[in-house]
Amino acid sequence: MTELVAQGRIAGRTPVAVVDIGSNSVRLVIYEGNSRALTMLFNEKVLSGLGKGLAQSKRLDERSVSSALAALARFRRLIDQAGVTEVHPLATAAAREAVNGPDFVAAAEAAIGTPIKILSGADEAHYAAEGVVAGFHDPSGIAGDLGGGSLELVDIANGRINKGLTLPLGGLRLQDLSGNDIGKARALADSYVAGCGMTGSGEGRPFFAVGGTWRNLAKLHMEQRRYPLHVMHGYESPVSEWTDFLDAVAKGDPDKMPGIAAVSKQRRALLAFGAVTLQAVIKHIRPSTILLSALGVREGYLHSLLPDEERRKDPLIEAALEFAVLRARSPAHAVELAAFSRLTFERLRIEETPYEERLREAACLLSDVGWRAHPDYRGAQSLSMLTHASFSAVDHAGRAYLGLANFYRHEGSFEQSMMPEMLDLVGPRLLERARFIAALFRVAYILTASVPGILGRLQWRQDPRGGFTLLLPRDLGGLISEKPVSRLETFAKIVDRKLRIEAA
Repeated sequence: MTELVAQGRIAGRTPVAVVDIGSNSVRLVIYEGNSRALTMLFNEKVLSGLGKGLAQSKRLDERSVSSALAALARFRRLIDQAGVTEVHPLATAAAREAVNGPDFVAAAEAAIGTPIKILSGADEAHYAAEGVVAGFHDPSGIAGDLGGGSLELVDIANGRINKGLTLPLGGLRLQDLSGNDIGKARALADSYVAGCGMTGSGEGRPFFAVGGTWRNLAKLHMEQRRYPLHVMHGYESPVSEWTDFLDAVAKGDPDKMPGIAAVSKQRRALLAFGAVTLQAVIKHIRPSTILLSALGVREGYLHSLLPDEERRKDPLIEAALEFAVLRARSPAHAVELAAFSRLTFERLRIEETPYEERLREAACLLSDVGWRAHPDYRGAQSLSMLTHASFSAVDHAGRAYLGLANFYRHEGSFEQSMMPEMLDLVGPRLLERARFIAALFRVAYILTASVPGILGRLQWRQDPRGGFTLLLPRDLGGLISEKPVSRLETFAKIVDRKLRIEAA
């Protein structure tokens, strides 16, 4: 039998793995390779609870140690099977603080088969912030990484990471220190956050929430709001929408809360402690919004290893280009389309913000990723694929824009949507922009049939009769017929310009 070679992965990349030995969970993540746009190949966690009881005993629980070591031995086998070339085991608060931490680390290194890097609190803060920088476009705000043993806080200004700090407010630790008393936990969280020296530093800025407990709080928040897009990364809402919600989580029985089915039973016990810690952050640091980051210490550590040239790349554009390579009929055509759209918008004086420019370029790179679907369903499948894709550095309105641009491109109707909730998510301005670019896609694809080497030969000229003319070289004049003319007329109507198409 002929060997089957996977075509769904970027050629030339070799897998890298991060093993995260935390106070609550032990996790293995294998990535396709270390790049500006990380893609997971495999992800598994075991809630060993290494930090449970540590605040009182100062020791790692024997049962938790056995669970963690068994998980690490399994992870070693998986790493070998996957052909991983680089393994980065990281250990955090529980391993570095416990009296028997050194013994555990020695056994863990034997199980995983490679030295383990013990992160200090400052290291954790820095790599959590690196994760935010890896996952957002020029982020500015306060990053907070809540683990089982500690909370790290760090100020990020336009992608620049300032010195961070660590507080003993991890969910397991806070549960232990308070004797499982939420009132005492709230007082502890209040005291530590109030005294950390960051009072008011979040005013007018987002708080980037990192860590499993806060992600699960956000899942519950989404469910209760009936939020239309269940993608954690980039989920953002004003602090005012969290106030009553956090109070209810802290006071109530989590198993009886509406929407709790979205949170695993193993994670529910720490929700209240995560809630009171976030309440303290809101009260003292005073951010304007809560913004979830799915990227944290693991991704931040890998990001720190990249060369400067790679770090300067835009992760959204890199991810979109990878999608084109893996799914489009011609990635070269997608790149040409991005250039053609830029020239078109400039020539027709269609105003764009830098934010909209990034989205337009990404939309062009993604414009043909649904071509293998049945023609009747290309729009709907592309919409679902792109709004739910594992992109970073794009907000939820931007996701909706990318999906709708592709949807309208395939559907041809600019008044309908099979997911009307996306229209509310995208907002009027971006919805208009999605229709602009989709109408241009329909002109470009009917002229090129997704073949590269055509779009770069087309030119927009000011027409003395008014408006603009799309000029084709004489040898391409045969492409002009009723259908391209009709599509150009639709584009003209949508962008409110007078447009013609002619051969030079």
